[in-house]
Amino acid sequence: MSQYPIPAETIRLENIVVNSRFIATIGRADTVNEAKAFIQSVRNEMPDASHHVYAFKVGYGGSVTEGMTDDGEPSGTSGPPILAVLRGADIGDVVIVVTRYFGGTKLGTGGLVRAYGGAAKDAVAALPIEMKIEKHYIGITVHYSFYERLKIMLDDHRATIESEEFDAEVTVYAHIPVDQFDSLSNAIQNLTAGQVEPIILATLDG
Repeated sequence: MSQYPIPAETIRLENIVVNSRFIATIGRADTVNEAKAFIQSVRNEMPDASHHVYAFKVGYGGSVTEGMTDDGEPSGTSGPPILAVLRGADIGDVVIVVTRYFGGTKLGTGGLVRAYGGAAKDAVAALPIEMKIEKHYIGITVHYSFYERLKIMLDDHRATIESEEFDAEVTVYAHIPVDQFDSLSNAIQNLTAGQVEPIILATLDG
């Protein structure tokens, strides 16, 4: 999957349900370790809370790693409803922590499911989204006579030049969306009569 929607930032929303405070913090996590660090940061920020229930979904589509916990709430009443919301959302690399400050009144099983699930739904609905675009980091070495044309081609293929080296020839290093690479490679080969091909140095997530 060369691109998919992800959180553009971290946001926080608060709901009050029968005097209990439910504080949803949602943001981006590209790896399970990043999700765990996000969860721990929320725990550290609100150490006096009754519960920190979380769920995360790292990846997108058919390649996803999930995790959740009820964090002391009755089994199945909090973590699973939050994860269900994430599963139903068209978004990847996302982690959410719903922090509860107990208000003195028990909500019951159904009440907890509605409260935690509702907090997660509100957070997902309010979350700004951007596209995560997989990119190649490439190097291209050409004669100076091709330099200006090469820069135009890179721009046409949504590539971003990172650095340049000027020696006997010029070498340009750039990031380019994966789905643009083949077209750029063909254009460069046509420009240079097949003498030059871009070299993929690394593949990165945007």
